[in-house]
Amino acid sequence: MIRTQRPAAGVCALLAALAAGIAFPGQAVADETTQAAPKVELVLDVSGSMRTADIDGGTRMAAAKQAFNEVLDATPEGVQLGIRTLGADYRGNDRKEGCKDTAQLYPVGTLDRTEAKTAVATLSPTGWTPIGPALLKAADDLQGGDGTRRIVLISDGEDTCQPLDPCEVAREIAAKGVGLTIDTLGLVPDAKTRDQLSCIADATGGTYTSVQHKEELTDRVGQLVDRAADPVVTPVATEGTGQCSSAPALKSGLYTDREEFGQQRWYKVDVRPGQELRASVSVAADRAVNSDYGVLLRAVTVHGREIVRGEASGLGRTDVISTGLRYPKAESDDDEDTTPETVCLQVTNSFSAAAGVKTSPGLPVELTVDVVDGPSQASDVASFGLGRGWWLLGALVLTGFLAGLLWGWVSRWRVAVWRTN
Repeated sequence: MIRTQRPAAGVCALLAALAAGIAFPGQAVADETTQAAPKVELVLDVSGSMRTADIDGGTRMAAAKQAFNEVLDATPEGVQLGIRTLGADYRGNDRKEGCKDTAQLYPVGTLDRTEAKTAVATLSPTGWTPIGPALLKAADDLQGGDGTRRIVLISDGEDTCQPLDPCEVAREIAAKGVGLTIDTLGLVPDAKTRDQLSCIADATGGTYTSVQHKEELTDRVGQLVDRAADPVVTPVATEGTGQCSSAPALKSGLYTDREEFGQQRWYKVDVRPGQELRASVSVAADRAVNSDYGVLLRAVTVHGREIVRGEASGLGRTDVISTGLRYPKAESDDDEDTTPETVCLQVTNSFSAAAGVKTSPGLPVELTVDVVDGPSQASDVASFGLGRGWWLLGALVLTGFLAGLLWGWVSRWRVAVWRTN
Protein backbone atom coordinates (compact mmCIF):
# COMPACT_ATOMS: atom_id res chain seq x y z
CA MET A 1 0.00 0.00 0.00
CA ILE A 2 2.83 2.39 0.76
CA ARG A 3 4.29 1.94 -2.71
CA THR A 4 0.96 2.66 -4.40
CA GLN A 5 0.42 5.91 -2.41
CA ARG A 6 3.74 7.53 -3.33
CA PRO A 7 3.01 8.16 -7.03
CA ALA A 8 -0.44 9.56 -6.13
CA ALA A 9 1.14 11.91 -3.59
CA GLY A 10 3.67 12.95 -6.20
CA VAL A 11 0.93 13.73 -8.68
CA CYS A 12 -0.95 15.80 -6.07
CA ALA A 13 2.20 17.71 -5.19
CA LEU A 14 2.88 18.40 -8.86
CA LEU A 15 -0.66 19.57 -9.43
CA ALA A 16 -0.55 21.81 -6.36
CA ALA A 17 2.70 23.37 -7.49
CA LEU A 18 1.42 23.93 -11.02
CA ALA A 19 -1.86 25.30 -9.69
CA ALA A 20 0.00 27.76 -7.51
CA GLY A 21 2.02 28.91 -10.49
CA ILE A 22 -1.00 29.25 -12.75
CA ALA A 23 -3.44 30.78 -10.29
CA PHE A 24 -1.56 34.04 -10.22
CA PRO A 25 0.10 34.36 -13.66
CA GLY A 26 0.02 38.11 -13.56
CA GLN A 27 0.73 38.65 -9.88
CA ALA A 28 2.81 41.73 -9.45
CA VAL A 29 5.96 41.85 -7.41
CA ALA A 30 5.38 43.55 -4.06
CA ASP A 31 5.68 47.29 -4.25
CA GLU A 32 9.02 48.23 -2.77
CA THR A 33 8.24 51.91 -2.62
CA THR A 34 8.58 53.10 0.95
CA GLN A 35 5.85 55.25 2.40
CA ALA A 36 6.81 58.33 4.39
CA ALA A 37 6.70 57.61 8.11
CA PRO A 38 3.32 58.56 9.64
CA LYS A 39 3.36 60.72 12.76
CA VAL A 40 0.93 60.53 15.67
CA GLU A 41 0.81 62.55 18.87
CA LEU A 42 -1.43 61.46 21.72
CA VAL A 43 -2.58 64.53 23.67
CA LEU A 44 -3.82 63.61 27.14
CA ASP A 45 -5.81 65.76 29.54
CA VAL A 46 -4.20 65.44 33.00
CA SER A 47 -6.35 68.08 34.68
CA GLY A 48 -7.71 67.62 38.19
CA SER A 49 -11.03 66.19 37.01
CA MET A 50 -9.21 63.09 35.73
CA ARG A 51 -9.18 61.92 39.35
CA THR A 52 -12.91 61.18 39.09
CA ALA A 53 -13.60 57.46 39.58
CA ASP A 54 -16.43 56.70 37.17
CA ILE A 55 -14.91 54.41 34.50
CA ASP A 56 -15.42 50.75 35.40
CA GLY A 57 -14.84 51.47 39.08
CA GLY A 58 -11.53 53.25 38.54
CA THR A 59 -10.37 56.78 37.85
CA ARG A 60 -10.34 58.32 34.41
CA MET A 61 -6.58 58.68 34.74
CA ALA A 62 -6.16 54.97 35.45
CA ALA A 63 -8.24 54.11 32.37
CA ALA A 64 -6.12 56.43 30.23
CA LYS A 65 -2.86 54.94 31.53
CA GLN A 66 -4.04 51.41 30.84
CA ALA A 67 -5.15 52.38 27.34
CA PHE A 68 -1.83 54.07 26.62
CA ASN A 69 0.18 51.05 27.77
CA GLU A 70 -1.80 48.66 25.58
CA VAL A 71 -1.70 51.01 22.58
CA LEU A 72 2.06 51.50 22.95
CA ASP A 73 2.52 47.71 22.89
CA ALA A 74 0.48 47.45 19.68
CA THR A 75 1.78 50.52 17.81
CA PRO A 76 2.80 49.45 14.27
CA GLU A 77 6.47 49.52 13.39
CA GLY A 78 7.37 52.63 11.44
CA VAL A 79 4.83 54.91 13.13
CA GLN A 80 6.53 57.86 14.79
CA LEU A 81 4.61 58.46 18.00
CA GLY A 82 4.78 61.14 20.67
CA ILE A 83 2.82 62.07 23.80
CA ARG A 84 1.84 65.56 24.95
CA THR A 85 0.03 66.47 28.15
CA LEU A 86 -2.16 69.36 29.21
CA GLY A 87 -2.76 70.32 32.84
CA ALA A 88 -0.08 67.96 34.15
CA ASP A 89 2.31 70.28 36.00
CA TYR A 90 0.85 73.52 37.34
CA ARG A 91 -1.04 73.07 40.63
CA GLY A 92 -1.84 76.72 41.40
CA ASN A 93 -4.90 78.93 40.84
CA ASP A 94 -3.35 81.47 38.48
CA ARG A 95 -5.36 81.06 35.31
CA LYS A 96 -2.71 82.70 33.14
CA GLU A 97 -0.08 80.23 34.32
CA GLY A 98 -2.50 77.32 34.20
CA CYS A 99 -3.24 78.01 30.55
CA LYS A 100 0.45 77.61 29.68
CA ASP A 101 0.54 74.14 31.21
CA THR A 102 1.20 71.87 28.25
CA ALA A 103 4.37 69.86 27.72
CA GLN A 104 5.69 67.13 25.49
CA LEU A 105 5.99 64.04 27.65
CA TYR A 106 7.57 61.89 24.92
CA PRO A 107 8.95 63.34 21.65
CA VAL A 108 7.52 62.32 18.28
CA GLY A 109 9.88 59.75 16.79
CA THR A 110 10.85 56.11 16.80
CA LEU A 111 9.01 54.50 19.69
CA ASP A 112 10.87 53.16 22.72
CA ARG A 113 7.98 51.39 24.42
CA THR A 114 9.65 51.05 27.81
CA GLU A 115 10.64 54.70 27.93
CA ALA A 116 7.20 55.89 26.82
CA LYS A 117 5.41 53.69 29.39
CA THR A 118 7.70 54.94 32.14
CA ALA A 119 6.83 58.52 31.24
CA VAL A 120 3.09 57.78 31.29
CA ALA A 121 3.37 56.08 34.69
CA THR A 122 4.58 59.34 36.27
CA LEU A 123 1.41 61.28 35.40
CA SER A 124 -0.90 62.49 38.14
CA PRO A 125 -4.08 64.60 37.67
CA THR A 126 -3.15 68.16 38.51
CA GLY A 127 -4.40 71.37 36.95
CA TRP A 128 -6.21 73.25 34.23
CA THR A 129 -7.53 72.21 30.81
CA PRO A 130 -5.68 74.26 28.15
CA ILE A 131 -6.90 72.35 25.09
CA GLY A 132 -6.35 75.20 22.62
CA PRO A 133 -2.71 75.83 23.58
CA ALA A 134 -2.00 72.09 23.61
CA LEU A 135 -3.36 71.67 20.06
CA LEU A 136 -1.19 74.53 18.78
CA LYS A 137 1.90 72.97 20.34
CA ALA A 138 0.97 69.50 19.09
CA ALA A 139 0.68 70.82 15.52
CA ASP A 140 4.21 72.17 15.87
CA ASP A 141 5.41 68.83 17.24
CA LEU A 142 4.25 67.09 14.05
CA GLN A 143 5.85 69.44 11.55
CA GLY A 144 8.14 68.05 8.87
CA GLY A 145 7.95 65.02 6.61
CA ASP A 146 5.42 63.93 4.00
CA GLY A 147 3.64 61.19 5.97
CA THR A 148 0.25 61.17 7.62
CA ARG A 149 -0.07 63.43 10.68
CA ARG A 150 -2.67 62.81 13.35
CA ILE A 151 -3.44 64.24 16.78
CA VAL A 152 -5.51 62.07 19.13
CA LEU A 153 -6.95 64.25 21.91
CA ILE A 154 -8.32 62.56 25.04
CA SER A 155 -10.15 64.83 27.47
CA ASP A 156 -12.88 64.71 30.08
CA GLY A 157 -13.90 68.36 30.10
CA GLU A 158 -14.16 71.68 28.35
CA ASP A 159 -11.22 73.96 27.70
CA THR A 160 -10.74 76.33 30.67
CA CYS A 161 -8.57 78.83 28.80
CA GLN A 162 -11.05 80.88 26.79
CA PRO A 163 -11.06 83.14 24.84
CA LEU A 164 -8.60 80.91 22.94
CA ASP A 165 -11.41 78.76 21.54
CA PRO A 166 -10.08 75.26 20.70
CA CYS A 167 -12.59 75.01 17.83
CA GLU A 168 -11.06 78.14 16.31
CA VAL A 169 -7.61 76.69 16.90
CA ALA A 170 -8.59 73.54 15.01
CA ARG A 171 -10.02 75.62 12.15
CA GLU A 172 -6.80 77.63 12.06
CA ILE A 173 -4.77 74.43 11.80
CA ALA A 174 -7.02 73.15 9.00
CA ALA A 175 -6.83 76.49 7.15
CA LYS A 176 -3.05 76.22 6.98
CA GLY A 177 -3.44 73.17 4.77
CA VAL A 178 -0.97 71.16 6.79
CA GLY A 179 -2.78 67.87 6.18
CA LEU A 180 -3.24 67.18 9.87
CA THR A 181 -6.25 65.37 11.32
CA ILE A 182 -7.46 65.79 14.89
CA ASP A 183 -9.50 62.97 16.42
CA THR A 184 -11.11 63.51 19.81
CA LEU A 185 -12.29 61.19 22.57
CA GLY A 186 -14.49 62.35 25.43
CA LEU A 187 -14.28 60.48 28.73
CA VAL A 188 -17.80 60.34 30.19
CA PRO A 189 -18.51 63.74 28.60
CA ASP A 190 -21.33 66.15 29.34
CA ALA A 191 -23.16 67.94 26.52
CA LYS A 192 -20.83 70.97 26.45
CA THR A 193 -17.70 68.83 26.34
CA ARG A 194 -19.21 66.67 23.63
CA ASP A 195 -20.08 69.71 21.51
CA GLN A 196 -16.60 71.18 21.87
CA LEU A 197 -14.74 67.98 21.09
CA SER A 198 -17.04 67.29 18.12
CA CYS A 199 -16.34 70.79 16.80
CA ILE A 200 -12.57 70.26 17.07
CA ALA A 201 -12.74 66.97 15.17
CA ASP A 202 -15.06 68.31 12.48
CA ALA A 203 -12.74 71.21 11.70
CA THR A 204 -10.01 68.88 10.42
CA GLY A 205 -12.09 65.98 9.10
CA GLY A 206 -11.44 63.90 12.20
CA THR A 207 -13.78 61.83 14.35
CA TYR A 208 -15.26 62.23 17.79
CA THR A 209 -15.98 59.28 20.10
CA SER A 210 -17.70 59.24 23.47
CA VAL A 211 -16.02 56.78 25.85
CA GLN A 212 -17.64 55.16 28.89
CA HIS A 213 -15.41 52.12 29.45
CA LYS A 214 -11.71 51.24 29.53
CA GLU A 215 -11.98 48.74 26.68
CA GLU A 216 -13.64 51.33 24.46
CA LEU A 217 -10.83 53.79 25.10
CA THR A 218 -8.10 51.25 24.37
CA ASP A 219 -9.79 49.99 21.20
CA ARG A 220 -10.49 53.41 19.79
CA VAL A 221 -7.05 54.89 20.43
CA GLY A 222 -5.51 51.77 18.90
CA GLN A 223 -7.69 52.11 15.80
CA LEU A 224 -6.70 55.72 15.33
CA VAL A 225 -2.98 54.99 15.67
CA ASP A 226 -3.32 52.13 13.16
CA ARG A 227 -5.22 54.39 10.79
CA ALA A 228 -2.27 56.76 10.68
CA ALA A 229 -0.25 54.01 8.99
CA ASP A 230 -2.84 53.62 6.19
CA PRO A 231 -2.25 55.29 2.81
CA VAL A 232 -3.26 58.93 2.81
CA VAL A 233 -6.74 59.56 1.43
CA THR A 234 -8.00 63.10 1.70
CA PRO A 235 -11.82 63.28 1.90
CA VAL A 236 -13.56 65.90 -0.20
CA ALA A 237 -16.39 67.89 1.35
CA THR A 238 -19.58 67.75 -0.70
CA GLU A 239 -23.22 68.60 -0.14
CA GLY A 240 -25.96 66.23 -1.21
CA THR A 241 -29.37 67.54 -2.20
CA GLY A 242 -32.99 66.56 -1.71
CA GLN A 243 -33.38 65.11 -5.21
CA CYS A 244 -31.21 63.49 -7.84
CA SER A 245 -31.69 66.09 -10.55
CA SER A 246 -29.84 68.73 -8.56
CA ALA A 247 -27.39 66.37 -6.84
CA PRO A 248 -23.60 66.86 -7.12
CA ALA A 249 -21.86 64.68 -9.71
CA LEU A 250 -19.18 62.57 -8.01
CA LYS A 251 -16.19 60.72 -9.40
CA SER A 252 -14.17 57.99 -7.71
CA GLY A 253 -13.05 59.24 -4.30
CA LEU A 254 -13.87 59.72 -0.62
CA TYR A 255 -16.47 62.34 0.31
CA THR A 256 -17.83 63.81 3.53
CA ASP A 257 -21.19 65.43 4.17
CA ARG A 258 -23.74 65.94 6.95
CA GLU A 259 -27.25 64.55 7.08
CA GLU A 260 -30.03 65.57 9.44
CA PHE A 261 -31.83 62.92 11.49
CA GLY A 262 -34.15 60.90 9.26
CA GLN A 263 -33.10 62.88 6.19
CA GLN A 264 -32.20 61.62 2.73
CA ARG A 265 -29.35 62.98 0.58
CA TRP A 266 -28.81 62.44 -3.14
CA TYR A 267 -25.64 62.22 -5.22
CA LYS A 268 -25.06 61.05 -8.79
CA VAL A 269 -22.32 59.10 -10.57
CA ASP A 270 -21.73 58.41 -14.27
CA VAL A 271 -21.11 54.76 -15.12
CA ARG A 272 -20.08 53.72 -18.64
CA PRO A 273 -20.90 50.35 -20.26
CA GLY A 274 -18.55 47.67 -18.97
CA GLN A 275 -17.80 49.54 -15.75
CA GLU A 276 -18.80 48.69 -12.19
CA LEU A 277 -19.92 51.16 -9.53
CA ARG A 278 -18.90 50.31 -5.98
CA ALA A 279 -20.18 52.59 -3.25
CA SER A 280 -20.27 52.52 0.53
CA VAL A 281 -21.52 54.90 3.16
CA SER A 282 -20.94 55.35 6.88
CA VAL A 283 -23.10 57.50 9.15
CA ALA A 284 -21.59 58.37 12.52
CA ALA A 285 -23.62 58.78 15.69
CA ASP A 286 -21.54 61.59 17.16
CA ARG A 287 -24.09 62.29 19.91
CA ALA A 288 -26.61 60.39 22.01
CA VAL A 289 -29.20 58.68 19.78
CA ASN A 290 -32.17 56.44 20.42
CA SER A 291 -31.91 52.70 19.89
CA ASP A 292 -33.30 51.11 16.73
CA TYR A 293 -31.59 52.83 13.81
CA GLY A 294 -30.46 52.07 10.29
CA VAL A 295 -28.86 53.39 7.14
CA LEU A 296 -29.93 52.74 3.55
CA LEU A 297 -27.88 53.23 0.37
CA ARG A 298 -29.79 52.93 -2.92
CA ALA A 299 -28.65 53.07 -6.55
CA VAL A 300 -31.53 54.41 -8.64
CA THR A 301 -31.96 55.37 -12.30
CA VAL A 302 -32.76 58.99 -13.17
CA HIS A 303 -36.34 57.80 -13.78
CA GLY A 304 -36.68 56.49 -10.22
CA ARG A 305 -36.25 52.75 -10.78
CA GLU A 306 -34.23 51.07 -8.06
CA ILE A 307 -31.20 49.17 -9.35
CA VAL A 308 -29.66 47.80 -6.17
CA ARG A 309 -29.55 48.65 -2.49
CA GLY A 310 -27.47 48.10 0.62
CA GLU A 311 -28.82 48.49 4.14
CA ALA A 312 -27.79 47.98 7.75
CA SER A 313 -29.55 48.38 11.08
CA GLY A 314 -28.89 47.97 14.76
CA LEU A 315 -30.05 48.34 18.33
CA GLY A 316 -28.33 49.94 21.29
CA ARG A 317 -25.24 52.10 21.37
CA THR A 318 -23.12 52.63 18.24
CA ASP A 319 -20.48 55.02 16.98
CA VAL A 320 -20.98 54.36 13.28
CA ILE A 321 -23.09 52.21 10.96
CA SER A 322 -22.09 51.34 7.40
CA THR A 323 -23.38 49.64 4.27
CA GLY A 324 -22.43 49.35 0.60
CA LEU A 325 -23.50 48.21 -2.86
CA ARG A 326 -22.12 47.17 -6.26
CA TYR A 327 -23.62 47.82 -9.69
CA PRO A 328 -21.99 46.31 -12.81
CA LYS A 329 -23.08 48.14 -15.95
CA ALA A 330 -23.40 45.62 -18.78
CA GLU A 331 -21.35 46.18 -21.91
CA SER A 332 -23.20 47.56 -24.91
CA ASP A 333 -23.75 45.46 -28.04
CA ASP A 334 -22.28 48.38 -29.93
CA ASP A 335 -18.53 48.39 -29.25
CA GLU A 336 -18.39 52.11 -29.90
CA ASP A 337 -21.15 52.96 -27.45
CA THR A 338 -19.51 54.57 -24.42
CA THR A 339 -22.49 56.68 -23.38
CA PRO A 340 -22.48 56.87 -19.57
CA GLU A 341 -25.53 56.10 -17.45
CA THR A 342 -26.24 58.52 -14.64
CA VAL A 343 -26.81 56.53 -11.46
CA CYS A 344 -28.43 58.30 -8.52
CA LEU A 345 -27.19 57.38 -5.05
CA GLN A 346 -29.59 57.94 -2.19
CA VAL A 347 -28.39 57.91 1.43
CA THR A 348 -31.08 57.70 4.11
CA ASN A 349 -30.73 57.25 7.86
CA SER A 350 -33.31 56.34 10.49
CA PHE A 351 -31.48 57.74 13.51
CA SER A 352 -33.48 59.75 16.01
CA ALA A 353 -32.11 62.09 18.65
CA ALA A 354 -32.37 61.29 22.32
CA ALA A 355 -34.27 63.70 24.54
CA GLY A 356 -32.57 67.07 24.85
CA VAL A 357 -29.98 66.34 22.15
CA LYS A 358 -29.39 68.93 19.44
CA THR A 359 -30.25 67.77 15.94
CA SER A 360 -28.11 70.37 14.19
CA PRO A 361 -25.61 70.11 12.63
CA GLY A 362 -26.50 66.83 10.97
CA LEU A 363 -24.77 63.52 11.45
CA PRO A 364 -21.35 63.04 9.77
CA VAL A 365 -21.56 61.05 6.53
CA GLU A 366 -18.60 59.44 4.77
CA LEU A 367 -19.29 58.25 1.22
CA THR A 368 -16.83 56.20 -0.85
CA VAL A 369 -17.33 56.00 -4.61
CA ASP A 370 -15.27 53.76 -6.89
CA VAL A 371 -15.95 53.32 -10.60
CA VAL A 372 -13.77 50.57 -12.08
CA ASP A 373 -13.63 48.39 -15.19
CA GLY A 374 -16.08 45.54 -14.74
CA PRO A 375 -15.12 41.84 -14.92
CA SER A 376 -16.10 41.69 -18.61
CA GLN A 377 -13.43 44.26 -19.41
CA ALA A 378 -10.63 42.11 -18.08
CA SER A 379 -10.29 39.62 -20.96
CA ASP A 380 -7.41 37.84 -19.27
CA VAL A 381 -9.45 37.02 -16.17
CA ALA A 382 -11.58 33.91 -16.07
CA SER A 383 -13.33 31.83 -13.45
CA PHE A 384 -11.82 31.66 -9.97
CA GLY A 385 -9.31 34.37 -10.84
CA LEU A 386 -7.04 31.90 -12.69
CA GLY A 387 -6.74 33.97 -15.85
CA ARG A 388 -6.15 32.27 -19.20
CA GLY A 389 -4.37 29.39 -17.49
CA TRP A 390 -7.59 27.88 -16.14
CA TRP A 391 -7.87 25.43 -19.04
CA LEU A 392 -4.31 24.16 -18.44
CA LEU A 393 -5.05 23.60 -14.77
CA GLY A 394 -8.20 21.72 -15.77
CA ALA A 395 -6.18 19.54 -18.15
CA LEU A 396 -3.65 18.80 -15.43
CA VAL A 397 -6.37 17.86 -12.97
CA LEU A 398 -7.93 15.52 -15.54
CA THR A 399 -4.53 14.02 -16.34
CA GLY A 400 -3.84 13.44 -12.66
CA PHE A 401 -7.24 11.78 -12.24
CA LEU A 402 -6.64 9.43 -15.19
CA ALA A 403 -3.11 8.69 -13.97
CA GLY A 404 -4.51 7.75 -10.58
CA LEU A 405 -7.02 5.38 -12.14
CA LEU A 406 -4.33 3.80 -14.34
CA TRP A 407 -1.96 3.36 -11.40
CA GLY A 408 -4.70 1.77 -9.34
CA TRP A 409 -5.54 -0.67 -12.17
CA VAL A 410 -1.87 -1.60 -12.63
CA SER A 411 -1.46 -2.13 -8.88
CA ARG A 412 -4.48 -4.42 -8.68
CA TRP A 413 -3.21 -6.35 -11.72
CA ARG A 414 0.22 -6.81 -10.11
CA VAL A 415 -1.37 -8.08 -6.89
CA ALA A 416 -3.56 -10.51 -8.82
CA VAL A 417 -0.54 -11.87 -10.73
CA TRP A 418 1.44 -12.22 -7.50
CA ARG A 419 -1.38 -14.20 -5.87
CA THR A 420 -1.73 -16.60 -8.83
CA ASN A 421 1.94 -17.32 -8.68
